[in-house]
Amino acid sequence: MSEILTSVMSMSAWEAFATVLALAYVVLAAKGNMWCWPAALVSTAIYSIIFFDVSLIMESFLNIYYMAMAIFGWFSWFSAKRKIAIPEHQQHVALPVVSWPVKNHLLGFVVLIPIALALGYWMDINTQADFAYLDTFTTVFAVYTTYLVAIRVLENWLYWIVINGISIYLYFSKDLMYLTALMLAYTVLAMWGYYTWSKQYQLQKR
Repeated sequence: MSEILTSVMSMSAWEAFATVLALAYVVLAAKGNMWCWPAALVSTAIYSIIFFDVSLIMESFLNIYYMAMAIFGWFSWFSAKRKIAIPEHQQHVALPVVSWPVKNHLLGFVVLIPIALALGYWMDINTQADFAYLDTFTTVFAVYTTYLVAIRVLENWLYWIVINGISIYLYFSKDLMYLTALMLAYTVLAMWGYYTWSKQYQLQKR
């Protein structure tokens, strides 16, 4: 607990602001609120600068991708929402939730697992990265899962539960206690997000 408090106290104001917005993004996304995407855009913009400043270039590039997905997510939710006659008092609500059949997810695995294995092998051979394969798997699937959020696929939250669970192990192994606690929070929010979107999906079916 003391290590987590020390990490929190050492955070810069910008890092703290980005973290608050990142948490707001997950909460708003779980509620199907379109304003999750502006929160994501600003938080990832800050993170991309922070990571670049400390020479974590790949993390910086990943957050630039998240920025692009935040813009895509906003327009995706907004354009679809205009087509389905949402009441005026609910204009902040996003497009409907969809659920993919198992074959769609299996196809995703068939494509992504070889990519993650190849990148993990390259990282393991050519860099000093620890947990090269696990780290690569979480990154590859996080890129894919962010897209699933943007098109409101219900099962995205199940992906995040697994991704965050692996991240908890990675961060804890590196004594990054603040990030471990943050991933624990994200895991709980992902469970809540799945429950919330499931309820909305069932209402849509009725």
